[in-house]
Amino acid sequence: MNQQTKQRRAQRRKARVRKKVRGTASRPRLTVFRSNAHIYAQVIDDRVGRTLAAASSNDPELRKAVPSGSSTMAARGVGKLLAERARAANVLNVVFDRNGRLYHGRVKAVADASREGGLIF
Repeated sequence: MNQQTKQRRAQRRKARVRKKVRGTASRPRLTVFRSNAHIYAQVIDDRVGRTLAAASSNDPELRKAVPSGSSTMAARGVGKLLAERARAANVLNVVFDRNGRLYHGRVKAVADASREGGLIF
């Protein structure tokens, strides 16, 4: 399978998930982006197009605590940090957007840690 086919299939998976998941002011969308080196998470109000809270394994707070930005330990740290920032922005209920990825590994670690941090989804 060549690179273009992989990218096209990934885009189709992402679009299939996103047509079902929309963020509103009362329940914004928690989206997770996973690269090879880091993991990023945002809480987004899609109606306004505004990011309410964000965290990544690239944040200075997490870089000190976690040796690698691509580990599940870093993903748990991102989830907890995002939950703190979302609660500070008065966001408790969210919908989870796995961004076309499997709910497994680092994506699942972010979701579980954000639930432990107080987000409800």
